[in-house]
Amino acid sequence: MAVDSRLRGGLLLDSVSLAAMGVSRDEAWRLFCEWTESDSLRRHVLGVEAAMRAHARERGADEELWAATGILHDLDYERYPDPETGHPRLAMAELERRDYPPELIDAVAGHAEYLGVPRTTPLARTLFAVDELSGFVAACARVRPDGVHGMTPKSVKKKLKQSSFAAAVDREQVRRGAEELGVEFDVHVATVIAAMEEQATELGLDGGGDEA
Repeated sequence: MAVDSRLRGGLLLDSVSLAAMGVSRDEAWRLFCEWTESDSLRRHVLGVEAAMRAHARERGADEELWAATGILHDLDYERYPDPETGHPRLAMAELERRDYPPELIDAVAGHAEYLGVPRTTPLARTLFAVDELSGFVAACARVRPDGVHGMTPKSVKKKLKQSSFAAAVDREQVRRGAEELGVEFDVHVATVIAAMEEQATELGLDGGGDEA
């Protein structure tokens, strides 16, 4: 599958330079694409980016920093997926070398529970909360005729109970993520669905699947 031209150009959302942080969303996207060829992984981080932006807007947080965090959290996953020696350690080292904000690097560390890094910031807790969930919402959308359009938290929860569906998704992490945010689960799911629906075409979630 060819990468959508807007994905290839990194133009999913308008970017504003993070001059104070020394990083921009577009820089983050270019770096991710240098490290990652997989269309599905590119779409995953763009889905996470959309969810991060939505939560940032709700909190009045730095939307561009949160977007860049969503993009870069899986920077090394394609090249170095082994949790024992690679992901996300090598991503963190690369981001440190490039002087990315410590808060962003801390969130990348926190999303990998096996590193044992506590999630003490809203940024880190949100990344953890939306990572697995956004992937699960995408999986649900791909088997629906209307894709992500019209999806509800109820339908997502129904799929979560089906252990054979998107079996790689950690259900416990999905629920614990919302708890760490202090957000009611249905509200959290609705936020992620709405964020991804806004970018449905770019994420390949406009529909055409079979309802399961």
